[in-house]
Amino acid sequence: MTGATRPGALRAEDCLPFGATGAASCVLNDPALNPLRIIEVRSVSWSEISEALPQVTLGNQNAFLGRRPGIAQPVLICDNAESDAEGDAMERAVHAAGLTKRYGDFVAVKGIDFDVPFGICFGILGPNGAGKTTTIRMITCRFPPDGGTLHVLGLDVRTHGRRIKERFGLVPQENNLDEDLSLLENLELYGRYFGMAGKEARRKAVALLEFMQLAEKAREPVKALSGGMKRRAMIARALINDPELLILDEPTTGLDPQARVLLWDRLRDLKDRGVTLLLTTHYMDEAERLCDELVIMHEGAIIDRDTPRRLVDRHVGRWAAEIELTAAPDPKAVAAQLPSSLRRWELVGRILHLFADDQSVLAEAVQRFPHTAQHIRPANLEDVFLVRTGREITE
Repeated sequence: MTGATRPGALRAEDCLPFGATGAASCVLNDPALNPLRIIEVRSVSWSEISEALPQVTLGNQNAFLGRRPGIAQPVLICDNAESDAEGDAMERAVHAAGLTKRYGDFVAVKGIDFDVPFGICFGILGPNGAGKTTTIRMITCRFPPDGGTLHVLGLDVRTHGRRIKERFGLVPQENNLDEDLSLLENLELYGRYFGMAGKEARRKAVALLEFMQLAEKAREPVKALSGGMKRRAMIARALINDPELLILDEPTTGLDPQARVLLWDRLRDLKDRGVTLLLTTHYMDEAERLCDELVIMHEGAIIDRDTPRRLVDRHVGRWAAEIELTAAPDPKAVAAQLPSSLRRWELVGRILHLFADDQSVLAEAVQRFPHTAQHIRPANLEDVFLVRTGREITE
């Protein structure tokens, strides 16, 4: 952009020039907008400003760098026209609308809409092949979307991938630490990727290993550590750049119960510090403990979204019973004997699954059927998951 204006925008001559490096204050000549402060100004060459690409955002206003004729310094051109979509994106850690991904004729993600508010733990659940991994790869700027819009930390993944990557941390499914380096060396090296000086990288690495309760193992080679220690080390590494968003792809797979509980405690601490967490997991108890909100994906679509507790209450009620019947039952005969106050029921082979809001309803139902075993318990997110996505294995 070289002084051209957009509809509804201030003219370039209405803006005072300011430097293009670092943070700066800028006063616009329009009294209605005074004063505005530039949070971040990215250094760019004039060849990059051939079109109106957002560089900074002030509240709900779009700001663009431009150049006034005869003046070497760039100026801020502030678009006053409201943009609901971009305003929503700025208020969310992740904002997806109509998000689509195709592999040839196969549609892996089918026009999904979701928002991840700042400061929460947000879960993406689904069976294998549901589209979770593809969605995460688009959020982390590995795969470009084929349709819809996707903003991460207020930035469009199609045009600002590098800037987005500077601001999130990623804990992938597989361990990709350098096995021959020590824990400390792994974190220091990662810090250098983000442009940190050696002393700063070491200081942050030491602090993060302490936070993840790995300080005593700092100089141990990674290959000598347990699986739980490696997972904690990967989280520590993902935090080296002080991310606003931490993305965890099945972070506790393969860990023993003690290691899982310790990891959960560290993740809660991070959320308390203001880090937004985006989590995928196959462990429903993990999602139920950690997630403030979650979506359930199935066959590339989002089929439900809410808090874990509200999902349980809405779909299955407060209590669940599992009854192992003595003989292969006739479904019609089973249905005729069930109490009318049940929320729902399912027959899978010889196992009868019952759901109700009142525990006494289930206790009464159990007595109506000859059985070899029975168990009444509080309903949980795994019940919801199986009800919504089915009990058959899909790949």
